[in-house]
Amino acid sequence: MRIDTVRNYCLSKPGVEETFPFDETTLVFKVAGKMFLLAALENVPLTINIKCDPARAVELREQYEEVQPGYHMNKKNWNTVTLDGAITDRTIREWIDDSYALVVSGLPKKLQAELALAAGKK
Repeated sequence: MRIDTVRNYCLSKPGVEETFPFDETTLVFKVAGKMFLLAALENVPLTINIKCDPARAVELREQYEEVQPGYHMNKKNWNTVTLDGAITDRTIREWIDDSYALVVSGLPKKLQAELALAAGKK
């Protein structure tokens, strides 16, 4: 998966903004000011950090060589994924969805409802 695909997918989600809060090579996607994906633009192949349920994070690391504990992140809750083509785009999108959903689930209920409404859900 290429960065333009990751970027477009993240930005298609309700309430998402992209920022460069750390430096000019680390693209960060946030929902309601909370990070759910970081992309290391200087890395070839591209790597992304995504939030993950702690038990699932360990499971994915054991299953995929391309999934490692989150670089510069809380390794319990974040994974770094190398996007070298070994993992399908569909799977990467599912993991991005999970990361986004985890962050949204920690937001106040009113904000969760607003995001759900923006997504066309009831």
